[in-house]
Amino acid sequence: MMTNLFSIFDPSTNILNLSINWISTIIGIMFIPFTYWMIPNRHFIFWNMILTNLHKEFKTLLNKNNFNGATFIFISLFSFVLFNNFLGLFPYIFTSTSHLTLSLSLSLPLWLSFMFYGWINNSQHMFAHMIPQGTPNILMPFMVLIETISNIIRPGTLAVRLTPNMIAGHLLMTLLSSTGSNFPNFLLFILIFIQILLLILESAVAIIQSYVIAILSTLYSSEVN
Repeated sequence: MMTNLFSIFDPSTNILNLSINWISTIIGIMFIPFTYWMIPNRHFIFWNMILTNLHKEFKTLLNKNNFNGATFIFISLFSFVLFNNFLGLFPYIFTSTSHLTLSLSLSLPLWLSFMFYGWINNSQHMFAHMIPQGTPNILMPFMVLIETISNIIRPGTLAVRLTPNMIAGHLLMTLLSSTGSNFPNFLLFILIFIQILLLILESAVAIIQSYVIAILSTLYSSEVN
């Protein structure tokens, strides 16, 4: 019985004090062998077409200074987040992307690597980025402070953008499903229809959020070159 509304996001299922809810993040390894068939199936062709379009878009955002293969970092990020977002829509599967533990573990190392690379190799560009062109001299200290704060909170905004969006829909679906036992029979069809609409909405949110976090990471990377 659910004692707390947020207990559905609590990784408390364990065997011998080992949490097994996080295993959902690596279940995708089971699907990797299907991509090595000599004759690819329609699913693999469709997925390959999506990744090719993403590669072209990320390459455009990274400008001419990107390294060969740099887009694969963000394609992998998109694929990992998308898979875990969709996996959380299935019953009795832990939604790993609804935790800041996972989202911060993805965004913080990326941001730190961008910052180290930018300040070590392009220090002058990074200093110039602190002050927008045309800023009056009297406002320069304030602009440096504002730009520094906005730069520091970037990994947090990436993580917080993903986590609440995944939690909100799941909470709404949980609230509606928990009230189903109190509904009369003729209203259950309406409840089921609403749940199906919410599931479609959550599927769209899963795609959009994974795309947004990959695009923003690409934009942050392009600013340090």
